[in-house]
Amino acid sequence: QLKVVESGGGLVHLGGSLRLSCVASGFSSDHYAIGWFRRAPGKGREGVACNRRRDGDTYYEDSVKGRFTISRDSVKNTVYLQMNNLNPEDTGIYYCAARLIFGPDTGVEEWCISAFDTDLWGQGTQVTVSS
Repeated sequence: QLKVVESGGGLVHLGGSLRLSCVASGFSSDHYAIGWFRRAPGKGREGVACNRRRDGDTYYEDSVKGRFTISRDSVKNTVYLQMNNLNPEDTGIYYCAARLIFGPDTGVEEWCISAFDTDLWGQGTQVTVSS
């Protein structure tokens, strides 16, 4: 069974840090684009950070640039989201997602913004930032 499982969420204060983990099972995460999406209270889902290993294509949503970093550990089949300098606007449920097939001219930005053609979704992990 192919799946992704997130962990690492929690409660932090303004300016704090968290590292989320997305463990892939049943497949090699290196063959997929992996993205982190979040849903804030009362808002729609948005793509936060996405990466495609085969060409290194990476996208960050504007509000997290310079604060969040997506990275991979192929041995552990895990993708991380390091989140620094957190603020209350970062509060939400964070989801890991995976997509295998891209068109020849399709970058991860398009997928991260739309979440179109996503193959797998995790169950989500809650991140709460207090002021």
